[in-house]
Amino acid sequence: MSSTVNANLERGIAFKIEGRYEEATAEFQKLLDETPDSCDGHHQLGLVYGFTGLFDESIEELKLASSLDGSRLDIRNDLALTYSMLGFFDEAKAEFQEVLRQDPTNSKALENMQYFD
Repeated sequence: MSSTVNANLERGIAFKIEGRYEEATAEFQKLLDETPDSCDGHHQLGLVYGFTGLFDESIEELKLASSLDGSRLDIRNDLALTYSMLGFFDEAKAEFQEVLRQDPTNSKALENMQYFD
């Protein structure tokens, strides 16, 4: 990852934490312009979209990030939580189950799976 991409990611995350979502979105989009297959870029952009009510876009970005690196359980958990928040319970349960298939002790997935029993 180039230093520019790293800088965009770091600035975007800082803006996201500060609630400056428009600026965060711009940083993540710059990152993705340079590195379209950035798992972190798609993940972070998906989170920002979710925070700003762009739920369809959020799910698409999180699904793309997960497809780029299926071993990133943090992304799968975020996708599952987004599905849950939107009432897509079957999809959420499937994502949490996949997390637990890869890591049977994942505390976030275990905690959330109790709502599906």
